[in-house]
Amino acid sequence: MRPAHLTDASPLVLVAHGSRDPRAAEATRALARAVGAGCPGRPVLPAWLDHTDPGPADVLRRLAADGHSRVVLVPLLLTAAYHRKVDIPAAIAAAGAGLDVRVTEVLGPTGGVVDGRLLAGLRRRLGEAAGTDADAVVLAAAGTRDPAARASVGRVAAALGTGLGVPCRVSYASAAPPEVGGAVRRLRAAGARRVAVAAYFLAPGRFHDGVRAAARSAGAVAVADPLTDLPELAELVWRRVTAAA
Repeated sequence: MRPAHLTDASPLVLVAHGSRDPRAAEATRALARAVGAGCPGRPVLPAWLDHTDPGPADVLRRLAADGHSRVVLVPLLLTAAYHRKVDIPAAIAAAGAGLDVRVTEVLGPTGGVVDGRLLAGLRRRLGEAAGTDADAVVLAAAGTRDPAARASVGRVAAALGTGLGVPCRVSYASAAPPEVGGAVRRLRAAGARRVAVAAYFLAPGRFHDGVRAAARSAGAVAVADPLTDLPELAELVWRRVTAAA
């Protein structure tokens, strides 16, 4: 059924970070298909900031050439750090005039609020990996030097731990401590017997592969897959689009 809040026919452009790993691009395309399935007839186009074509400026220019006057751009990002603050505005500027581009919030927390769909997706992936036996969780994120973005990851960890009823600690694959192995070992030293790792990633790639290996080496019983094209994530995209309308 077509969601009532997506009756607008203006195209959606889903902009991901990009990766040299082809699995990441395929995950973005899969999410675009999942979003498009909920609004048939409305164009849903993926784009990437780096490593994969097309870039968002190219997609926006093509839409303008095809006669569109308005576009909704969704940053497929989990924090509002450098890529949201700098790269996406630069891409819109590079596309030139001719389009009304409305940019939604990122998929991570906005206004201090963690969307329940994001938490539901994280819980689903954890359940697939670890069942219901985990007595502690590490939320593994890509990492950022932006303190506000790190605080938003901390809010997700706190909300996830509260929902699961277990301790939940943050770790990062780059840019900031602690790394996932250290976080797992600290929870185990504090008495946890079954530490599982939730993947705060939208797509597979080098960072997630490294998290999986390091977490297993440190004694984690399970490492969840990235969120990719879960129904909860597609619903979260729709929610962001509605809020930007």
